[in-house]
Amino acid sequence: MRRIMAPQLARARRDADGRASEPVNGGRGRRTASYVLVLLPVALLTLIGFVMVLSASSVTSYARYGSSFVLFEKQMIWGLVGLALMLVASRVDYHWWRTLAYPLLGLTVVLLVVVFHPGLGHTANGSTRWIDFGLIRVQPSEMAKLAVVVFLGDLLVRKGDRLDEFVHLIVPALFPALAVIAALVMAEPDMGTTMILVVTGFAVLFVSGAPFRFLATIGGGGLVGAVGLMFSEGYRRDRILSFRDPGVYSDTIGYQAVQARIALGSGGWFGRHLGASAQKWGYLPNSHTDFIYAIIGEELGLTGTLSVLALFLMLGYAGVRVARRAPDEFGRYLAVGVTVWLLFQALVNMGAVVGLLPITGVPLPLVSSGGSSLLFSLVGAGILLNVARQDAWSGKRAGATGRR
Repeated sequence: MRRIMAPQLARARRDADGRASEPVNGGRGRRTASYVLVLLPVALLTLIGFVMVLSASSVTSYARYGSSFVLFEKQMIWGLVGLALMLVASRVDYHWWRTLAYPLLGLTVVLLVVVFHPGLGHTANGSTRWIDFGLIRVQPSEMAKLAVVVFLGDLLVRKGDRLDEFVHLIVPALFPALAVIAALVMAEPDMGTTMILVVTGFAVLFVSGAPFRFLATIGGGGLVGAVGLMFSEGYRRDRILSFRDPGVYSDTIGYQAVQARIALGSGGWFGRHLGASAQKWGYLPNSHTDFIYAIIGEELGLTGTLSVLALFLMLGYAGVRVARRAPDEFGRYLAVGVTVWLLFQALVNMGAVVGLLPITGVPLPLVSSGGSSLLFSLVGAGILLNVARQDAWSGKRAGATGRR
């Protein structure tokens, strides 16, 4: 069994069904160094996101609504709600999420099915990913990321002494949490989010000490299936072709990739300066959503793009630190799941913009315009903050100090 996340840490005592009997510090731990290391990049990335959405969306917003601020105002509303929920999640003991594992997963499945209802589902750019409630549109696939992390965390704690048994681990992990949800998201279609869900799920399973032979077998089959899906639709094949050499297809399928590179290249070291992007004037589609990283490069230069990358890497380091210091397995699984979800999604988005990966259509978490993405990313960050509050090593140090 691989206990790669600091097996020497003390674990909370468990009752008959595997639940932690007592939360560390009653869920009211002090602000540790890990807490600050999580909060700082999350706060800065969210702030950068607000500023860049205002800049990148101004032209599109004016063209659609007659005002340069409509899309920014929507993002601000989602962001303020998300920040409030992050604050709540950071204060609520993370063990409470175990009571929501099944209801949250069930609600996610229902909403993913409702997406396909002709009267409720909203289609844009060939994908039906949103539920239109009139005043707001919600993207259930963003909730699915949180639901998968919470469900797997609860499942793995309950199955902790039976991880070597296929029927007790892989079957319940794959079919309710990954296979069904991933299939529904893929049907929208949204291959980028499907990849994020699967990678996040497998990361949590790997950290739990699940037998490598199980993961390798399922992962190998999944990889073959993913390659098959890439070439099963014409537009996906086109993306692969344009990824190999976008310049050849600069007027058609490679247009976005070429324009993104123009934006990045024209920014130089320090950018044209904030608000001075030329590409957002109709040259680069989705400049405020999937390709906001290109606008950052154009307006803030290489310095700006590297700063954003550094903040995500800082968040990744902080997440690993929180997972290593978590007081029990459930906290560790939550920390790993949230960290991999946010970091992998960021790398997929940035990799596509700079031309290292095919375009998948996923937003840059905490930065891109998109209410559901921002909201659930901030909730995930709030959970990570609460695990950081209950830093087991900090508790030991405090206890040792008290004894002296």
